[in-house]
Amino acid sequence: MRHRKAGKRLGRVSSHRKAMLRNMITSLLEHERIVTTVVKAKEARKLADQMITLAKRGDLHARRQALAVIRSKKVVAKLFDKLKDEYTDRNGGYTRILQTGNRLGDAAPMAILELVNYKEEAEEELAE
Repeated sequence: MRHRKAGKRLGRVSSHRKAMLRNMITSLLEHERIVTTVVKAKEARKLADQMITLAKRGDLHARRQALAVIRSKKVVAKLFDKLKDEYTDRNGGYTRILQTGNRLGDAAPMAILELVNYKEEAEEELAE
């Protein structure tokens, strides 16, 4: 019985799952948009929202907690300096999942996981 066990196992052992989610969160915060499967996106969204909430707190302990997950000082600096200011007035819901269809190889449902304030560079250039 799986009573009171939160989160999907994603067909991996715990160390592999933890490393994969850390890598996904680091890539998401660095590029602000990643392409993955729907199930992985839903699991990564939980951790991404926690990291942005830590950044909104902004103290040293929160920064160290984020470094324990993200493991890239450059990405943590971006999170605590730039991204924190974009989400100060928003209470949760910092990410968006856009379902894109099925992958050709194994028909896995794919999705785009992006931050809510993400803007493509092409759209910014057209607006200017």
